[in-house]
Amino acid sequence: MANKDYYEVLGIEKGASEEEIKKAFRKKALKYHPDRNAGNKEAEEKFKEVNEAYQVLSDPQKKSQYDQFGTTDFSGAGAGGFDGFGDFAGGFGGFGDIFDSFFGGGGFSSRRSHNGPQKGDDLEYTLTLKFEEAIFGVEKEINLDKNEKCESCNGTGAKQGTKPVTCDKCRGTGQIKVQKNTPLGSFVTVTTCDKCGGKGHIIKEHCTHCGGRGTVRKRKKIKINIPAGVDTGNVLPIRGQGEPGKNGGPSGDLYINIIVQSHNRFKRDGINIYIDAHLSFAKAAFGTEIKVPTVDGSVKYKVPAGTQPGTVFRLKGKGVPRVNSKFRGDQYVKIVVDVPKDLNDNQKKALIDFMEASGEKYEADKKESFIDKIKNPFK
Repeated sequence: MANKDYYEVLGIEKGASEEEIKKAFRKKALKYHPDRNAGNKEAEEKFKEVNEAYQVLSDPQKKSQYDQFGTTDFSGAGAGGFDGFGDFAGGFGGFGDIFDSFFGGGGFSSRRSHNGPQKGDDLEYTLTLKFEEAIFGVEKEINLDKNEKCESCNGTGAKQGTKPVTCDKCRGTGQIKVQKNTPLGSFVTVTTCDKCGGKGHIIKEHCTHCGGRGTVRKRKKIKINIPAGVDTGNVLPIRGQGEPGKNGGPSGDLYINIIVQSHNRFKRDGINIYIDAHLSFAKAAFGTEIKVPTVDGSVKYKVPAGTQPGTVFRLKGKGVPRVNSKFRGDQYVKIVVDVPKDLNDNQKKALIDFMEASGEKYEADKKESFIDKIKNPFK
């Protein structure tokens, strides 16, 4: 980092406080950390620069020296690198303790163990329900193809009567540290052990049933209790029904994606249900009692005289149950007044009399059809 401005590297002004330096370092370190940028050489170099800048600016003595002379190296550039950076300058091994102190030793620490217990992968399954099943809840049984722990070797992958042995190359850590000396200092890199593949152990005799994998592919029947009120887009987690864990870790989870079929008459919006009720003009005018279908069965409702088209009335508690609650939504009924299209003579006369009684004048369609003209050519 010859001629590099440490303040510029961290994105802060000269004279920044200790808290500002820490905050800037945290932000940059998370951005360029190798675990977030696997295989990105540019990010790796940026991460090294950020580490080096923080090592200087977080140390009062080095910071004072750098602010005054623009360097902390008085031992000759190219000989031993920056003073005090021997195990740090290019690698991530020596820096791990500092990074862990900021982020709790978890998260993105590149020194974390790769052969410790790991939770199994999660699985997804899409389940389609009928309208009524989603309203009232239902128990479903699904068939799921998934990996299961091998019963023959109990998941170890080793032949019965044997067990895995600790890898002698990485001594069970699953990682190998390689140190390289360069003009800028000592670079320490951590790689996955090529002998055990990062597992930390070696299976000398593989299980004949699973081939050393520790798992076998099976079709499993799983019962699922669907609660009342679920809707399309809901996701139900089934804990422990995912893929088996590794190295003694817990199994993953199964996530059920819900899709609800539409209904030919009911329409749903959240916890409410909507439906249209068709009435004749006369019944809307005189009032009537109608049967309204609901998900619980038909109910009677008295429509008052003079009800206008588009009027909406509510049936309380006839909607959808709220999930995991005793509360239910409502059903809303919209009145649709049907206008007759083909009237017979008696109906026409009755409507004409009604119009005249209402002070309206009936004007017949004076346009004669082509057929009428043919029937009455001399009219």
